[in-house]
Amino acid sequence: MRVIILTTSAYGTTGHHLPALFACKDIEIGMVVVSEGLVTSRKKQYLRKIKKILKIGIGGAMNGVRMRKWYNEDINKYCKIENAENYCKANNIPFKRVPSTNSDETVKLFKEANADVGLSLGNGYISGKVFKIPKWGMLNIHHEVLPEYQNAQSIIWQLYNGSSQTGYTIHKIDKHIDTGEILLQEKLPIIFRDTLEDTVAFNYARLFDASLAGLVRVLQNFEQYFLAAKPQGNGTSYTTPSYGQFLRIKKQFEKLKQQQAGK
Repeated sequence: MRVIILTTSAYGTTGHHLPALFACKDIEIGMVVVSEGLVTSRKKQYLRKIKKILKIGIGGAMNGVRMRKWYNEDINKYCKIENAENYCKANNIPFKRVPSTNSDETVKLFKEANADVGLSLGNGYISGKVFKIPKWGMLNIHHEVLPEYQNAQSIIWQLYNGSSQTGYTIHKIDKHIDTGEILLQEKLPIIFRDTLEDTVAFNYARLFDASLAGLVRVLQNFEQYFLAAKPQGNGTSYTTPSYGQFLRIKKQFEKLKQQQAGK
Protein backbone atom coordinates (compact mmCIF):
# COMPACT_ATOMS: atom_id res chain seq x y z
CA MET A 1 0.00 0.00 0.00
CA ARG A 2 1.65 3.19 -1.23
CA VAL A 3 0.40 6.34 0.50
CA ILE A 4 0.90 10.09 0.20
CA ILE A 5 0.38 12.27 3.27
CA LEU A 6 -1.05 15.77 3.01
CA THR A 7 -0.89 18.02 6.06
CA THR A 8 -0.62 21.62 7.22
CA SER A 9 2.02 20.91 9.86
CA ALA A 10 5.25 18.94 10.13
CA TYR A 11 4.24 18.23 13.72
CA GLY A 12 0.77 17.31 15.04
CA THR A 13 -0.84 14.13 13.75
CA THR A 14 1.72 13.77 10.99
CA GLY A 15 4.69 13.95 13.35
CA HIS A 16 3.03 11.42 15.63
CA HIS A 17 1.82 8.92 13.02
CA LEU A 18 4.66 9.00 10.48
CA PRO A 19 7.29 6.86 12.30
CA ALA A 20 4.83 4.04 13.00
CA LEU A 21 3.48 4.08 9.44
CA PHE A 22 7.01 4.03 8.05
CA ALA A 23 7.84 1.03 10.26
CA CYS A 24 5.00 -1.07 8.79
CA LYS A 25 6.33 -3.39 6.09
CA ASP A 26 2.98 -3.34 4.24
CA ILE A 27 2.90 0.47 4.01
CA GLU A 28 5.12 2.57 1.74
CA ILE A 29 5.29 6.31 2.35
CA GLY A 30 5.54 7.72 -1.17
CA MET A 31 5.66 11.37 -0.13
CA VAL A 32 4.81 13.83 2.64
CA VAL A 33 3.37 17.14 1.44
CA VAL A 34 3.03 20.12 3.82
CA SER A 35 0.83 23.05 2.87
CA GLU A 36 2.13 26.45 3.93
CA GLY A 37 -1.41 27.82 4.05
CA LEU A 38 -0.75 30.72 1.69
CA VAL A 39 -3.81 32.95 1.46
CA THR A 40 -4.93 33.37 -2.14
CA SER A 41 -7.52 36.03 -1.34
CA ARG A 42 -7.03 38.24 1.73
CA LYS A 43 -10.44 39.78 1.19
CA LYS A 44 -12.16 36.39 1.47
CA GLN A 45 -10.00 35.52 4.49
CA TYR A 46 -10.98 38.73 6.30
CA LEU A 47 -14.66 38.22 5.45
CA ARG A 48 -14.53 34.67 6.85
CA LYS A 49 -12.88 35.90 10.05
CA ILE A 50 -15.38 38.72 10.49
CA LYS A 51 -18.28 36.31 9.89
CA LYS A 52 -16.90 33.91 12.49
CA ILE A 53 -16.29 36.64 15.09
CA LEU A 54 -19.84 37.90 14.57
CA LYS A 55 -21.05 34.36 15.24
CA ILE A 56 -18.95 33.49 18.32
CA GLY A 57 -18.15 36.98 19.64
CA ILE A 58 -14.87 38.59 20.69
CA GLY A 59 -14.75 36.48 23.86
CA GLY A 60 -15.14 33.29 21.83
CA ALA A 61 -12.41 34.35 19.41
CA MET A 62 -10.02 35.10 22.28
CA ASN A 63 -10.79 31.75 23.89
CA GLY A 64 -10.19 30.06 20.55
CA VAL A 65 -6.67 31.48 20.45
CA ARG A 66 -6.05 30.38 24.04
CA MET A 67 -7.27 26.83 23.37
CA ARG A 68 -4.87 26.27 20.47
CA LYS A 69 -2.12 25.45 22.94
CA TRP A 70 -4.19 22.63 24.43
CA TYR A 71 -4.25 20.89 21.05
CA ASN A 72 -0.61 21.56 20.16
CA GLU A 73 2.22 22.06 22.66
CA ASP A 74 0.32 20.64 25.64
CA ILE A 75 -0.11 17.14 24.17
CA ASN A 76 3.68 16.76 23.92
CA LYS A 77 3.60 15.84 27.62
CA TYR A 78 1.67 12.68 26.79
CA CYS A 79 2.83 11.43 23.40
CA LYS A 80 5.92 11.60 21.23
CA ILE A 81 5.70 13.89 18.21
CA GLU A 82 8.55 14.01 15.72
CA ASN A 83 9.46 16.79 13.33
CA ALA A 84 8.19 15.13 10.15
CA GLU A 85 10.59 17.07 7.93
CA ASN A 86 13.62 15.87 9.89
CA TYR A 87 12.24 12.34 10.04
CA CYS A 88 11.70 12.26 6.26
CA LYS A 89 15.22 13.50 5.58
CA ALA A 90 16.71 10.89 7.92
CA ASN A 91 14.75 8.08 6.26
CA ASN A 92 14.87 9.19 2.60
CA ILE A 93 11.15 9.90 2.38
CA PRO A 94 10.30 12.60 -0.20
CA PHE A 95 9.22 15.72 1.70
CA LYS A 96 7.72 18.67 -0.15
CA ARG A 97 6.19 22.02 0.76
CA VAL A 98 3.44 23.67 -1.29
CA PRO A 99 1.97 27.17 -0.98
CA SER A 100 -1.58 25.98 -0.29
CA THR A 101 -3.55 22.76 0.08
CA ASN A 102 -5.33 22.91 -3.28
CA SER A 103 -2.56 24.56 -5.30
CA ASP A 104 -1.37 23.43 -8.72
CA GLU A 105 1.87 22.34 -7.02
CA THR A 106 -0.12 19.98 -4.78
CA VAL A 107 -1.88 18.48 -7.80
CA LYS A 108 1.46 17.98 -9.56
CA LEU A 109 3.06 16.25 -6.56
CA PHE A 110 0.05 13.99 -6.05
CA LYS A 111 0.27 12.86 -9.67
CA GLU A 112 4.00 12.25 -9.35
CA ALA A 113 3.57 10.21 -6.16
CA ASN A 114 1.39 7.61 -7.90
CA ALA A 115 -0.11 6.63 -4.56
CA ASP A 116 -2.77 4.03 -3.87
CA VAL A 117 -4.39 6.25 -1.26
CA GLY A 118 -3.90 9.73 0.17
CA LEU A 119 -3.97 10.48 3.89
CA SER A 120 -5.20 13.81 5.23
CA LEU A 121 -3.59 14.40 8.62
CA GLY A 122 -4.71 17.83 9.79
CA ASN A 123 -6.24 19.80 6.92
CA GLY A 124 -9.21 21.96 6.11
CA TYR A 125 -11.08 21.73 2.83
CA ILE A 126 -9.47 19.52 0.16
CA SER A 127 -10.61 19.97 -3.43
CA GLY A 128 -11.68 17.11 -5.68
CA LYS A 129 -8.82 17.98 -8.01
CA VAL A 130 -6.55 16.73 -5.22
CA PHE A 131 -8.43 14.00 -3.36
CA LYS A 132 -9.49 12.19 -6.54
CA ILE A 133 -5.91 11.68 -7.78
CA PRO A 134 -4.79 8.63 -5.71
CA LYS A 135 -6.14 5.28 -6.95
CA TRP A 136 -8.50 4.85 -3.99
CA GLY A 137 -8.99 8.56 -3.22
CA MET A 138 -8.13 10.02 0.18
CA LEU A 139 -8.88 9.21 3.80
CA ASN A 140 -9.14 11.64 6.69
CA ILE A 141 -8.71 11.08 10.42
CA HIS A 142 -11.21 13.15 12.37
CA HIS A 143 -10.53 13.09 16.09
CA GLU A 144 -14.17 13.01 17.09
CA VAL A 145 -17.25 10.89 16.51
CA LEU A 146 -19.01 11.36 13.16
CA PRO A 147 -21.53 12.42 12.02
CA GLU A 148 -22.45 13.86 15.44
CA TYR A 149 -19.35 16.06 15.69
CA GLN A 150 -18.45 17.25 12.20
CA ASN A 151 -15.73 19.92 12.06
CA ALA A 152 -15.63 19.83 15.87
CA GLN A 153 -12.62 20.35 18.11
CA SER A 154 -12.02 17.16 20.05
CA ILE A 155 -13.46 16.59 23.53
CA ILE A 156 -14.81 20.06 24.33
CA TRP A 157 -18.09 19.68 22.43
CA GLN A 158 -18.67 16.26 23.96
CA LEU A 159 -18.35 17.96 27.36
CA TYR A 160 -20.68 20.73 26.23
CA ASN A 161 -23.32 18.11 25.49
CA GLY A 162 -22.82 16.36 28.83
CA SER A 163 -20.99 13.39 27.34
CA SER A 164 -18.05 11.64 29.00
CA GLN A 165 -16.80 9.96 25.85
CA THR A 166 -14.87 10.99 22.78
CA GLY A 167 -13.54 9.12 19.76
CA TYR A 168 -12.01 9.18 16.32
CA THR A 169 -13.32 8.43 12.83
CA ILE A 170 -11.44 7.36 9.70
CA HIS A 171 -13.51 8.30 6.66
CA LYS A 172 -13.32 8.86 2.93
CA ILE A 173 -12.88 12.44 1.78
CA ASP A 174 -15.66 13.83 -0.40
CA LYS A 175 -16.60 17.32 -1.56
CA HIS A 176 -17.60 18.47 1.92
CA ILE A 177 -15.74 18.55 5.27
CA ASP A 178 -16.06 15.50 7.55
CA THR A 179 -18.99 13.99 5.63
CA GLY A 180 -17.47 11.05 3.73
CA GLU A 181 -18.23 7.36 4.23
CA ILE A 182 -16.87 5.86 7.44
CA LEU A 183 -14.31 3.05 7.34
CA LEU A 184 -13.56 2.81 11.05
CA GLN A 185 -14.74 4.51 14.22
CA GLU A 186 -13.78 3.98 17.83
CA LYS A 187 -15.16 5.61 20.96
CA LEU A 188 -13.08 6.18 24.10
CA PRO A 189 -14.13 7.26 27.58
CA ILE A 190 -12.88 10.70 28.60
CA ILE A 191 -10.44 10.42 31.49
CA PHE A 192 -10.84 13.50 33.65
CA ARG A 193 -7.79 15.36 34.96
CA ASP A 194 -7.61 18.22 37.45
CA THR A 195 -8.18 20.98 34.90
CA LEU A 196 -10.11 21.33 31.66
CA GLU A 197 -6.90 22.19 29.81
CA ASP A 198 -5.10 19.08 30.97
CA THR A 199 -8.14 16.91 30.33
CA VAL A 200 -8.24 18.08 26.72
CA ALA A 201 -4.49 17.60 26.16
CA PHE A 202 -4.37 14.20 27.86
CA ASN A 203 -7.35 12.76 26.00
CA TYR A 204 -6.30 14.32 22.69
CA ALA A 205 -3.00 12.45 23.03
CA ARG A 206 -4.97 9.26 23.70
CA LEU A 207 -6.90 9.89 20.50
CA PHE A 208 -3.62 10.25 18.61
CA ASP A 209 -2.45 6.85 19.85
CA ALA A 210 -5.79 5.18 19.18
CA SER A 211 -6.24 6.66 15.70
CA LEU A 212 -2.73 5.59 14.73
CA ALA A 213 -3.50 1.98 15.67
CA GLY A 214 -6.79 2.22 13.78
CA LEU A 215 -5.16 3.72 10.68
CA VAL A 216 -2.55 0.96 10.54
CA ARG A 217 -5.34 -1.61 10.80
CA VAL A 218 -7.28 0.02 7.97
CA LEU A 219 -4.25 0.29 5.66
CA GLN A 220 -3.17 -3.28 6.30
CA ASN A 221 -6.68 -4.57 5.52
CA PHE A 222 -7.61 -1.81 3.12
CA GLU A 223 -10.03 -3.39 0.66
CA GLN A 224 -12.00 -4.99 3.49
CA TYR A 225 -12.55 -1.64 5.22
CA PHE A 226 -12.89 0.42 2.04
CA LEU A 227 -15.56 -1.75 0.48
CA ALA A 228 -17.50 -1.98 3.76
CA ALA A 229 -17.50 1.81 4.33
CA LYS A 230 -20.84 3.20 5.49
CA PRO A 231 -22.50 6.56 4.70
CA GLN A 232 -22.70 8.96 7.63
CA GLY A 233 -26.21 10.28 7.32
CA ASN A 234 -27.21 13.67 8.73
CA GLY A 235 -24.72 15.25 11.11
CA THR A 236 -24.08 18.29 13.27
CA SER A 237 -21.31 20.76 12.47
CA TYR A 238 -19.46 22.79 15.10
CA THR A 239 -17.07 25.71 15.23
CA THR A 240 -15.10 27.49 17.95
CA PRO A 241 -17.34 27.93 21.03
CA SER A 242 -18.66 31.35 21.97
CA TYR A 243 -17.80 32.67 25.42
CA GLY A 244 -21.17 31.53 26.74
CA GLN A 245 -20.68 28.06 25.27
CA PHE A 246 -17.20 27.92 26.79
CA LEU A 247 -18.63 28.67 30.23
CA ARG A 248 -21.07 25.79 29.76
CA ILE A 249 -18.15 23.52 28.77
CA LYS A 250 -16.33 24.42 32.00
CA LYS A 251 -19.48 23.85 34.07
CA GLN A 252 -20.16 20.48 32.45
CA PHE A 253 -16.51 19.51 32.88
CA GLU A 254 -16.69 20.05 36.64
CA LYS A 255 -19.97 18.15 36.87
CA LEU A 256 -18.77 15.16 34.85
CA LYS A 257 -15.42 15.08 36.66
CA GLN A 258 -17.22 14.82 40.00
CA GLN A 259 -19.46 12.09 38.65
CA GLN A 260 -16.46 10.08 37.46
CA ALA A 261 -14.66 10.56 40.78
CA GLY A 262 -17.72 9.31 42.65
CA LYS A 263 -17.90 6.01 40.80
